Amino acid sequence: MNSTRCSRGIAAVLGIVCLLAIAGPVSAFTVSAEGVPDETAVGQEISVTYTIDDPFTDAPDEWTIAGETELRNVSWTVTVLRAGNPIEDGETTAGGQNFTRDLAIDNNGDQVRVELVGTVPEIEDYTYQPEEQYLVASLSQTTGDNTQEFQNDTAHHYTEDSRAAREAIASAQGAVESAPGDNSDARDDIDRAISAYEGENFENAISLAEEAQSQAEQAQQSQQTTQMLLLAGGAIVVLLLLGGGLYWWTQQGDDYSKL
Repeated sequence: MNSTRCSRGIAAVLGIVCLLAIAGPVSAFTVSAEGVPDETAVGQEISVTYTIDDPFTDAPDEWTIAGETELRNVSWTVTVLRAGNPIEDGETTAGGQNFTRDLAIDNNGDQVRVELVGTVPEIEDYTYQPEEQYLVASLSQTTGDNTQEFQNDTAHHYTEDSRAAREAIASAQGAVESAPGDNSDARDDIDRAISAYEGENFENAISLAEEAQSQAEQAQQSQQTTQMLLLAGGAIVVLLLLGGGLYWWTQQGDDYSKL
């Protein structure tokens, strides 16, 4: 019985080892990021810092770090540190949307810091859903012919006009969803607003979205008015029944007095 359990345990361990071998080497270093935005305006300057701790723990003694971004007017600063201090000749800078830097354990570094500064790119293709995204940064590790990406950050970008149109459409969608009835005309207006948005006709998109929201709000008000009328009608019926009952009871009392 114990032998069977042991055999199963060995088989399980071997299976895990095989899976890891198939998946390829996995670096044990950790990466933290600061300044990565969720959304940004076109033309806005952003600054992002990535810190790689223990870059050679369970990793090759020599490897190349590469970075890529869709930001414009880019500046990369890569610094190798030891105990929080840059090592000799440990800092390099690069411009452009890509960079590479060779790393070696002989340099005695225990941390790599990558600082990226750039401006948010223009939007080439407006899409309402999914929302427009750009690559903030991608970092990868290359050893020989093997390249593995270990960091990938994207963010939504917008213009003042596109943001106003997106907010108007989102508001209209919320109003239509909460309004009673089918509201097919309002939904059609939202579809047209999205088409106008994706065609960069933001003024028309806002107008259509506002029309859809107005229709939804009217449907909501109509329902509320109907409910109030029904409640009022019900109250009148109750009052009539109470009045009739009181009259009947009074008449019964008068008839008893006459007897």
